[in-house]
Amino acid sequence: MPNNKVYLLSTLFLAILLCSISSMGQIVLQDKKYHVETRTFSQTDSGALKLDVYYSGKITDTKPTVLFVFGGGFVMGRRDSKLFDQYFNTLIAHNYKVVSVDYRLGLKGKKFPSPFNTSNLKAAIDTATSDVFSATDYLIRNAKELGIDTAMIILSGSSAGAITALHADYNKRNATALSAKLPQRFQYKGVISFAGAILSYHGAPKYATTPAPTMFFHGTADKLVPYNKVRLLNRGFFGSKYLVRTFKKNGYPYYFQYVQDMGHEIAGSPMVENLPDILWFIENYIIKKKHYFMEVNFKDADKKTTFSIPPALKKR
Repeated sequence: MPNNKVYLLSTLFLAILLCSISSMGQIVLQDKKYHVETRTFSQTDSGALKLDVYYSGKITDTKPTVLFVFGGGFVMGRRDSKLFDQYFNTLIAHNYKVVSVDYRLGLKGKKFPSPFNTSNLKAAIDTATSDVFSATDYLIRNAKELGIDTAMIILSGSSAGAITALHADYNKRNATALSAKLPQRFQYKGVISFAGAILSYHGAPKYATTPAPTMFFHGTADKLVPYNKVRLLNRGFFGSKYLVRTFKKNGYPYYFQYVQDMGHEIAGSPMVENLPDILWFIENYIIKKKHYFMEVNFKDADKKTTFSIPPALKKR
């Protein structure tokens, strides 16, 4: 593969580290309109992993639940960042619960990956995915107490969190060893991905069973998490455009909004600018089980990308 077609993964994830929070800088925080209950769902060699249950009314009221995974390049990030308040508030106001989860930051203190050595990246994704499965298992086992509708658990994530969310559904649909901690009949009901991708060591991603209806957001100029794909022999990092091609070919329901000429800002902006679209997706694709196949080619002529990779990182 020519060098100009290879994303330098070390640059990619260092840059995500710098921009994953700043890309959501336009979020306007709302007043708190919900209750929060914090639980420890796993004890690991890195310490306790916790989750926050956001809800209105009584916690025992059973509701569909959005399980959210934060971004940060598998190096940083917080489940309880105030940057997510508007997204969480909107979901709660429309009778959903939100569960925001910790996961182990598998690239923290580790050598960053390169196009020829992605083992650390793969391990970080697998670790995060395993932790999301542990959180899901905790929700299933404590569903009555926490008011979780286990038939309506929807994954959502931003950047590294979107990568993790996509991998969680991908592993579960393929019944991998990683997903064995979850009940065999359990499946996630939907996925909402803000600039995500799937890392595969076995060629293009394939699903053994139909994946959950998935909502993809991605900027066409994203140089951090690939919009299309980065492939070297049988290994590749497959972004939203490529995954949508797989969904379309196999008749899997999807909603894909690709934003022309925008970069990694789309890891955060839909949680402010596309809230009606997200609610519509959940209502129609998940609640009403519509088999829609939608692509939205969006461009704001007055909006310019606000992130560029620093020169120091380009030289890595």
